Amino acid sequence: MTANTTKNTNLQIINSRKKGFFIISLHSALLSALVLFSMTQTVTAKASEASSRITQISEKTLENGLKVIVKPDHRAPVVISQVWYKVGSSYESGGTTGVSHVLEHMMFKGTEKYPTGEFNKIISRNGGEDNAFTSKDYTAYYQKLEKSRLKVSFEMESDRMRGLLLPKDEFDKEVMVVMEERRWRTDDKPQSLTYEQFYATAFDNSGYHNPTIGWMDDLKNMTVEDLNAWYQRYYAPNNATLVVVGDVEPEAVFTLAEHYFGSLKPFKIAKLKPRIEREQKGTKRIEMELEAKLPYMIMGYKVPVVNTAEIKWEPYALDLLAEILDGGDSARLSKNLIKGSKIATSAGAGYSMDARIQALFLLDGIPVKGTTTAELEATLLKELDDVKNNLVSEAELNRVKAQVILSAVYEQDSMFYQGMKIGIAETVGIGWQEESRYVEYIQAVTAEQIQQVAQKYFTPQTLTVATLKPIAKQVKEQKKELGQVK
Repeated sequence: MTANTTKNTNLQIINSRKKGFFIISLHSALLSALVLFSMTQTVTAKASEASSRITQISEKTLENGLKVIVKPDHRAPVVISQVWYKVGSSYESGGTTGVSHVLEHMMFKGTEKYPTGEFNKIISRNGGEDNAFTSKDYTAYYQKLEKSRLKVSFEMESDRMRGLLLPKDEFDKEVMVVMEERRWRTDDKPQSLTYEQFYATAFDNSGYHNPTIGWMDDLKNMTVEDLNAWYQRYYAPNNATLVVVGDVEPEAVFTLAEHYFGSLKPFKIAKLKPRIEREQKGTKRIEMELEAKLPYMIMGYKVPVVNTAEIKWEPYALDLLAEILDGGDSARLSKNLIKGSKIATSAGAGYSMDARIQALFLLDGIPVKGTTTAELEATLLKELDDVKNNLVSEAELNRVKAQVILSAVYEQDSMFYQGMKIGIAETVGIGWQEESRYVEYIQAVTAEQIQQVAQKYFTPQTLTVATLKPIAKQVKEQKKELGQVK
């Protein structure tokens, strides 16, 4: 079981479009033109192939509200089954943080029909793989199986959708596991802890204020009753989406879904309060003094996402801008800060356009020895100023577009990732139909639009900056004695 609870220092993971990005080395103007031409031909061919797959997606909503989405992919006799629930840490309030993630762990602790441990054993005996993950916006469970075993997944997922048992002894053990997970993922990692505090500072009243794994004090005081209330509130067919990708036929999947899930009763899902982040009026700054080997800084601007944008093209312009800054060795941050001025040992940019609510455009980095985080911040701001004041060249824009589109198309080679894109889009409220037009929207972005979003959103009024200042272990101990750190 995994959870999106922390952030690695490499911001490329933030932009989900960057997985498997295509890196180009430009040695001459002629080579640049040849490579771009070759990429364009490849993109056109692969995009056409991916588009034909998208048109094959079928959707049906059962009478109890469960949405079933099927995407045939007959390249291998394999099927991916995913159940997505519209609940994650951004749904939680003070005192209950981490409950979505702990419940995800407890979903493997059994029902009357399948006792603790049986779920994983049965999937394994059928030659499959299974796991789950929690994020700020959703909780999902999946299995990878040989195509004839899909009914195994459906039978067990439908059983625990409404039949989960929550034995207190298992809960007591599992919440301890999560607390230990928090320690090694966040509390014992200076950069992760800085990132967590950065987000808590950037967002005051948004659901993104709290970490997915939860605050330690909330975990210590969590009860099995808290989990049961959360389960009863959100785990229902009319709050879930079943996504199936693989060597299957839609009508057969719909029939199977009706057989196993159709009898589950829906219930009224309480409408989620918007919790719109209040308007930020100026730059926020925090400095973390932690035992660490290297300094680190992260900065972010509040920006719209596909789900919240009043102007439809803006998220796609921001997405391309993230790639212009941090899309491989030829991108600006690598070329100018790491190889050029050598002011940073690492520097990144990232943006998640498929968040449920307003998100952040992020930049981070580790300065080289002898350089301060303040100097690195100033250099990053100069890079943003360049985008604000000068149009991206046609050659750079075309190269990055080809890079982004090719990455998006190649992602379709993974059945699991095909399901991920559908599941995320459906669960956050974008819809798979809109998600399928991503390449079309990216192709339409202009250099002027990229400049406009930079000028509009990269302002001191919406900026949050966090820096990590390393301190020696003995200094930390002294501060502990004085009650200055925990």
